[in-house]
Amino acid sequence: MKIRTRLSFTFVGVVAAILLLFSFVVYATAEYFRQRDFYLRLSDKAKTTARLLLDEEEINTRLLRIIERNNLTALPQEQINVYDQQGRLVYATQSRAIVGTGIVARIRQKKEIFLRQNKVEIVGFTYLHNRQEYVLVASAYDQYGIEEMGHLSTIMAVGLVCSLALVGMVGWAYAGRSLRPISRVIQEVDQITASNLNRRLTAGNDQDELAQLARTFNLMLDRVQEAFEVQRNFVANASHELRTPLTIITGQIEVTLMKRRTVEEHEAKWRAALDVIQRMNKLTNNLLNLTLVSLGATPLKFSEVAVDEVIYQAAQMLMNHQEEYSVVFSFDGEVEAIQPSLTIAGNKSLLYSAFFNLMENGCKFSEKKQVKVTLGANNRWVTIRFEDEGIGISEVDLKQIYEPFFRAQNVKRIHGHGVGLPLTYRIIQLHYGQIDVVSQPEQGTTFTVRLPKSL
Repeated sequence: MKIRTRLSFTFVGVVAAILLLFSFVVYATAEYFRQRDFYLRLSDKAKTTARLLLDEEEINTRLLRIIERNNLTALPQEQINVYDQQGRLVYATQSRAIVGTGIVARIRQKKEIFLRQNKVEIVGFTYLHNRQEYVLVASAYDQYGIEEMGHLSTIMAVGLVCSLALVGMVGWAYAGRSLRPISRVIQEVDQITASNLNRRLTAGNDQDELAQLARTFNLMLDRVQEAFEVQRNFVANASHELRTPLTIITGQIEVTLMKRRTVEEHEAKWRAALDVIQRMNKLTNNLLNLTLVSLGATPLKFSEVAVDEVIYQAAQMLMNHQEEYSVVFSFDGEVEAIQPSLTIAGNKSLLYSAFFNLMENGCKFSEKKQVKVTLGANNRWVTIRFEDEGIGISEVDLKQIYEPFFRAQNVKRIHGHGVGLPLTYRIIQLHYGQIDVVSQPEQGTTFTVRLPKSL
């Protein structure tokens, strides 16, 4: 069932319940007042008859019956009974009694009662005359009142049906008008595809929930478009970076196969190809790690990690691969006081990659091929500072160094792919840490990493 239909039915159901309750209250109130007024009329009739019977000596029971029979104001099926103090029936409009002796005794006890028998209204009450307590019982059929109640019920039923029909039409139109902005949003969303992610929903100037939904959806589209652009650039750059070494390897093999060569020439060619393959393998691993940490697909398992041990291992691996690289360690304070405080909760493998990349960059872009690593700690943070005396980074390029495949203008001649720093930045984020950089062209660069001791 569509929302418009459901809203219309709900609207009609609620209004129907309200109208039924209102109609019931009106009908019950009208019936109550009808009975009360009719009982008062019966009581007045009975009292008038009793006064004529008991106060006027010239009027006997026979004459009183004639008077009552010819009374133009007599009610339909009207009967009046008068009982004396001993319970004897002293007067009856007709030959038979209206109620039995048990009801008479009950009237004498309660002083006044109201009954209904076969649509006939009966009222009974005590009447004091010359210190004698009489019981008066009167009954009649309220033909006029019952007919009026029937007319009232018919009017209310017809009015209820007409009202519900009108409410249904109004509810259907109102629901359609209220849902029209949603239909417009659906149409606009259907027109958004991967080729036109720049389209946005019309939020309007309203402050209602639909306008807020449109604005929220537009913000989501902004994030989707940004992620889509990043992914597209990532794929394009990755394809370019992978195609270059593959082209080099293919060229090396083709040149080698063009003519016969000596063993030494073959070894030189294969070493060059092997170097390209190793660089491509490193690039592939970095791309895979960057993808995993960016998508959050890797379930991180944190454990206690000694930061100094991880950095030492990464530095040893770096210097084993590149013999001309060197890493100099120092502590920001007393070694005995700082070293026990260098344990954090983290992922050892990812932290190893982050520290390796920072130290490799420091050595790669420095003429001395050296990076200084300073370790420090306080109650909340473990701080690692990586300093080099390299070519530095311009202020313009500093804003983009964490974007995948971005390379500063002054490092184009140095081999690299622009993946290490984005991977490092994401790893530090996953550890809820902070990374800051200070750099001046031709004066060096300092990266400061702060990692929380507890997450």
